Amino acid sequence: MTASSGIAGDAGVTAAEAEFRRRRRRESWRRRLMPMLGVAIALCVWAALVHVLKVPPFVAPSPELVAWTLHEKFGMLMANLLPTATEAIAGFLLGNTTAIVIAAVFVHKKTIEEAFFPIAVIINTIPVVAKAPILVLLLGNGMEPKIAIAALICFFPTLVNMVRGLESVNPQAMELMRVLSASKREVFFKLRLYNSLPYLFSALKISASTSVIGAIVGEGIGSTYGIGALIIQAMYNFDSAMLYATVIVGSVFSVAFFLAISFAERMIVRWQAPVAH
Repeated sequence: MTASSGIAGDAGVTAAEAEFRRRRRRESWRRRLMPMLGVAIALCVWAALVHVLKVPPFVAPSPELVAWTLHEKFGMLMANLLPTATEAIAGFLLGNTTAIVIAAVFVHKKTIEEAFFPIAVIINTIPVVAKAPILVLLLGNGMEPKIAIAALICFFPTLVNMVRGLESVNPQAMELMRVLSASKREVFFKLRLYNSLPYLFSALKISASTSVIGAIVGEGIGSTYGIGALIIQAMYNFDSAMLYATVIVGSVFSVAFFLAISFAERMIVRWQAPVAH
């Protein structure tokens, strides 16, 4: 190989790397800008429909009126978001921790799984609006029933995903652990738990949104504070601007919670390749 061909090869590699970096930057900016463009288009369509159809404000407010309400009532909205966020996060932690522990028991004791997994399925089939009054009667009218509702909603998806993740271990890897005389504890923490993390985070991202829904539904039944209570009050007062503003605040928190779990997944589950769209 001549010196000139070597230089040309290095230049080609450098150009390819530069092109790859440019594509990554473009893709990164595209992922950031496209959602913003979608939101902007949706707001424009919303404003146009309200203006053209002359919809009364108590039926559907304009985006400008909702934005004004968000600005004027920001303090009250944040004060009511705090208990909802506390209930959602506490329910998220309680429900997912319980599901992980029970999944570990199910994997090691199949008779327990056969006996109690159908009960978990039955509980999951009960609608949230039916669970909420029962829990309010049992636990009172404080934060406890809201946390319990959020925990119940989070529990089943995590249980199913965690059991699947703990069981779907590579047979060769399991055989190697046996050859190395690994204990059950070592097999669980060094193989099963490691293998289950992608499944677990898939469930946690679902739970991040549903825990907020559970807390809000619980607050809608006999509560005087929180995002759920504000939604009920705004609905009965025909204050549609406040209703929309409250829903937006709850949705923004839910999205932020989801993004926090997604960030934790990227930090912890580093061996998975990013999903191509």
